[in-house]
Amino acid sequence: MTGSASLSSPLCTWLFAACMSVTCAKESAHPLSPPSYNSSRRRKAKSAALPMKCCSSSSSSSSGIRGIVHSSPSNDNTNNKSTLSFKGLMSSCLADEPCSSYYASGGLLRRRLSPPATSGQAMAVAVQPTREVETKKKPLTRQRRVVVTGMGVVSPLGHDPGVFYNNLLQGVSGVTRIEAFDCAQFPTRIAGEIKSFSTDGWVAPKLSKRMDKFMLYMLTAGKKALADGGITEDVMDELNKTKCGVLIGSAMGGMKVFNDAIEALRISYKKMNPFCVPFATTNMGSAMLAMDLGWMGPNYSISTACATSNFCILNAANHIIRGEADVMLCGGSDAAIIPIGLGGFVACRALSQRNDDPTRASRPWDMNRDGFVMGEGAGVLLLEELEHAKKRGANIHAEFLGGSFTCDAYHMTEPRPDGVGVILCIEKALSQSGISKEDVNYINAHATSTPAGDLKEYQALMHCFGQNSGLRVNATKSMIGHLLGAAGAVEAIAAIQAIRTGWVHPNINLENPDQGVDTSVLVGPKKERLDIKAALSNSFGFGGHNSSIIFAPFK
Repeated sequence: MTGSASLSSPLCTWLFAACMSVTCAKESAHPLSPPSYNSSRRRKAKSAALPMKCCSSSSSSSSGIRGIVHSSPSNDNTNNKSTLSFKGLMSSCLADEPCSSYYASGGLLRRRLSPPATSGQAMAVAVQPTREVETKKKPLTRQRRVVVTGMGVVSPLGHDPGVFYNNLLQGVSGVTRIEAFDCAQFPTRIAGEIKSFSTDGWVAPKLSKRMDKFMLYMLTAGKKALADGGITEDVMDELNKTKCGVLIGSAMGGMKVFNDAIEALRISYKKMNPFCVPFATTNMGSAMLAMDLGWMGPNYSISTACATSNFCILNAANHIIRGEADVMLCGGSDAAIIPIGLGGFVACRALSQRNDDPTRASRPWDMNRDGFVMGEGAGVLLLEELEHAKKRGANIHAEFLGGSFTCDAYHMTEPRPDGVGVILCIEKALSQSGISKEDVNYINAHATSTPAGDLKEYQALMHCFGQNSGLRVNATKSMIGHLLGAAGAVEAIAAIQAIRTGWVHPNINLENPDQGVDTSVLVGPKKERLDIKAALSNSFGFGGHNSSIIFAPFK
């Protein structure tokens, strides 16, 4: 097997190059080719296609391939048989050399398909063209700027960005007793639970009955972001849908759909929801939203626990910066307030048990904090390339400057004691954004109300920004709890609203600050005026995933 394995890469590469040349010669549309939304664009694409016609030189090519095959070491008859049968299967296709148009095009296929030179001599013989091709350097271009043109939110404090942020400014808590199910058996019976939610006008009734709530929250928030961004039907018709993408993640996915399927299986597999598997996967929300919109650009999900949203936002922005997309819907969604979700976090001993006083349970940086409070919901941002947004006359809420991620590489749930992972993440985010630490005067902290996490993040923030005059830090989770994979996006919306309004929301329940916490940098129990220069939002997740993203007023 050693001989055939060593040849698989070069042979497949040469086969692909040869077959591509043959296919291009037909100049006919593939039945699975994506549809074009503009006839003139289709004509341009067709005229730009490279005509390739392959000429036969079967004797020389075949002998060259045969030479490579027989030169491979093999120590048993089985390997020889597999090698010879592989040679026989491939010989007809491998008999063709690339055409002259292939070389004239700059050796595009060769450059894209050739692995590093360390792959071995066999590869060099198999794909080396008969003449040298000059490699042209990519011209330097100005980096594309990314702006936020729309926001959609589903949260315990409202399902509209304005309503949501006004409640935050007033210091309203969305933490209450759980009503969705009987949780008397659990030591924790409180959460940031959404009491009233409707998909009317946003999601088809048939899908609403079958989908998990995390997908319903995601689809609703996504479409609300489009509406907020002024993406009407007329605007949608003008978009190049091949450059519009969706990147919305989830930490927990469709837990209830999957749990219901397990319960049905106890009776019979025939009782199971046929959609239980696809509706439980974290990627299906992005996929369903793209199907609904007809968006054919980058589409996937990322799941990095409670850092999910920030990872999605930063990757979506990178797709725009690289020119792979002009418009991206991005963020996160989670709905894990169900028995198995609550029980799992109770088993981790991560949740607050302040059941008699729910509104005061989530208390970041307070000495009496006893764990985080679960929340649920979704946050979605509409990111857009600046010139694309200006061309359609979009209202720009803020500019996305950049961000970064790192890994603590220390423990599944505990933060790294020295805080190096978080510090490195923040410093890289500043570097990627092209700003100095002195430019940051507002931070929406991760601050989950856990004993270790709050303090370690605070120390990292002071290490990076402790000398900044006028720095203000707050924690949205003090009012809505921890929305898990949706937390970063919902808190990004809070940061953007702070930029837009010039008001930062209070920290509630901070009555007895922990030792070593300087409250002079923390927002007090009332909202405060702040002219934000740059806003940083942190999100950290189980597994040591650290993420920091930075927004600023658009200028």
